[in-house]
Amino acid sequence: MLILHCPYCDLNADETELAGGGEAHIKRAGMDADDTAFETYLFSRKNPRGPHFERWRHANGCGKWFHAARCTQTLEVFGTYPAQTLEPPADIIAKIRKRHPDWQPDTKVKGAS
Repeated sequence: MLILHCPYCDLNADETELAGGGEAHIKRAGMDADDTAFETYLFSRKNPRGPHFERWRHANGCGKWFHAARCTQTLEVFGTYPAQTLEPPADIIAKIRKRHPDWQPDTKVKGAS
């Protein structure tokens, strides 16, 4: 079972208390987006095998959104952090690199390069 730490209410929540929100750190399509940009925003998501950054909501708790870094293969969680954080914290990147030395971050993840 997936268990994530909510950085807001400081609780460990299992997946039954959470709601997934998809890929983290993506650019949201704005009001001035053309059809292609909006289609890309809605339907083009990465689903990697390995380390991945995701959005989660503590639905049955504080109700706030946060980000989680986890391995989609093993469910290993590298850490969680507030959704308002624009890039993954350096300590989480270091944890990922320690366990997955060959991991290459997505170019959209600013602090991971």
